[in-house]
Amino acid sequence: MSGALQGVRVVELCDLMEGPLAGQSLGDLGAAVIKVEQGPQGDRMRVLDCQASQNDCVSAPFVALNRDKRSIVLNLETHGGMNVLHQLIADADVLVHNCCAAALSSLGLGYPSLAERYPRLIVAGITAYGHTGPLAHRAGHDLLAQSMSGLAGAAGDDAGTPRLNPTAHVAYGAASQLVQGILAALLERGSSGLGQEVNVNLLDTAVAMQGLEAAARTMYGAELNWLAQHYSGVFRTADGAITVLGLLHDNPVRQVCAALAIPDLSARPDLTTAGLQARNKKVVNDVVAPLVARLSTEEALAHFDEADLLCAPLLTLDQALRHPQVEANALLADVEVPGQIPTQVVGSPARLSRSVAAAPSEIPHLGQHTVDVLTDLGFRREQIAELSTQHAIRTRDDEVADAYARNYL
Repeated sequence: MSGALQGVRVVELCDLMEGPLAGQSLGDLGAAVIKVEQGPQGDRMRVLDCQASQNDCVSAPFVALNRDKRSIVLNLETHGGMNVLHQLIADADVLVHNCCAAALSSLGLGYPSLAERYPRLIVAGITAYGHTGPLAHRAGHDLLAQSMSGLAGAAGDDAGTPRLNPTAHVAYGAASQLVQGILAALLERGSSGLGQEVNVNLLDTAVAMQGLEAAARTMYGAELNWLAQHYSGVFRTADGAITVLGLLHDNPVRQVCAALAIPDLSARPDLTTAGLQARNKKVVNDVVAPLVARLSTEEALAHFDEADLLCAPLLTLDQALRHPQVEANALLADVEVPGQIPTQVVGSPARLSRSVAAAPSEIPHLGQHTVDVLTDLGFRREQIAELSTQHAIRTRDDEVADAYARNYL
């Protein structure tokens, strides 16, 4: 079987996180992705963590974002490098980038000129704040989008201190939105014959992730907070911890008490309604916590399941990766990593029943496919050699020579 996007050709002109994640997601669906890297180190994510920089190896974030792409290194400050890029674009269905409008225009890659030259091309870009407005020229980051959008405040502690989430969930959301837009543009091109521009930015994504909360603000002028407005509890068990939610129940405290075979606390005047139970959950949890602490996680979950309450174990990432349900979902995949032992990465959570793409297999060396890609474009061996002499391209052989010089000369 082949992926749903078999035959779709993607040129990925970006580094760091959001653009590469979008490119990888398209590749997971079967698209052929050529990753255009620049400079002697290529994508900055290759070395952007402490372990990678200290050990001269490929970083874990790069491995997580770049499986099964073909890597070509171009110097876009040269005529030869730009000529190769245009030949790649001419053969592509989608160009993915994470450049601001000014940077694209400086390369002659503004959308109007691309649309005129390649009318079927879909140009998909992720920026920090959008292409217009007072912040359009500024660089950004997932953490800054959290800071500016209200997400950090929503995740704050009980004292109201904002808290940034180190997991790049805004970047993940932006990449997913970009892929959604690309798929829609590909579908529309089937009838119109024309490509179009798809734009996503981190700030809009971070605000859109709070769509429910924003509606409550605009409609009622009130805050929507699921944790504050519904009963919930996080409890230690004898061998771990669990989370219990009272959502979708009129009297969740009664069910909590039934699960633990204790008198019904909802008979108290300060716990008679779901609203009071949410407001005074500490009263309940102070009673419940020592009882749950005597139970194993499995026993506690069984009690709350039987009482028809939403509940789950509270796990670390390491525990989640080893959980039987994650294993049953076959979410992890083995990949080859340049210069290192094979490792596991998280695969795509989207599963199609018929259009199944090949399993992830490898992470590309820097410039590993430069010669192959140029050969596919029709370049002869002497032309490739001339481009290398002009420093318009970089090949895997250049990378090997540099590594030798770093380590032995």
